[in-house]
Amino acid sequence: MERFKALLPTAIEEARQAALLDPANPGPWVVMITAARGAQYRHAAFRPLWEGLVARAPHHYEGHRQALQYWCAKWFGSNRQMMRFARRAVRKAPAGSPLAGIYLHALDELAERSPFGSVPVTPRSRNMLKRVAASFDQVAPDNERLPLLRHLLAHHMLRSMLYAGALEQFRRIGPWCGAPPWRKDNYAVVAFESARGTAAKLSRARPTPVPQTHGIVR
Repeated sequence: MERFKALLPTAIEEARQAALLDPANPGPWVVMITAARGAQYRHAAFRPLWEGLVARAPHHYEGHRQALQYWCAKWFGSNRQMMRFARRAVRKAPAGSPLAGIYLHALDELAERSPFGSVPVTPRSRNMLKRVAASFDQVAPDNERLPLLRHLLAHHMLRSMLYAGALEQFRRIGPWCGAPPWRKDNYAVVAFESARGTAAKLSRARPTPVPQTHGIVR
């Protein structure tokens, strides 16, 4: 850890030099935003880095995910600041971008910090999940982030009692399991089938044939 801390200033300086060599490239700014947590940048030092990124790539997914970590309560923000940032990402997600998925990562953060392992369900949070689902409908099916994000969306919709919406995500996922929501207890297939069955039962949907073989890599 001491070695890691000692190298952070060098990493940030190298990223600054890279940004000077290729001013339009958002990559160095993502590196600086990521390193800013370990370097313990306060808000006044972090915000120019964020502004530098969004000036070049306003909808950069990994940049938003790293910034979300900065604004969470375990680093240099709070639950309120993190959720404000996540809701803004949903509102600003352009058609075809998976950026609205940042909100799902924020919900995961809240759940991890909650003594009950869950987050409060409110009309506002349920509406945001519906907006995320609508945003995902505009993302290309072959987008590499989309399958895992649909697992997260199904998981949080189920917890929010949006059973029909959760079932729709399960239908789009197909038989693929092994994503983070289902791996927590080391029985991914069981957890996945249980969640999908709950969504089907409580949505009162008519059953549809599904394959019995599960994949674990999507």
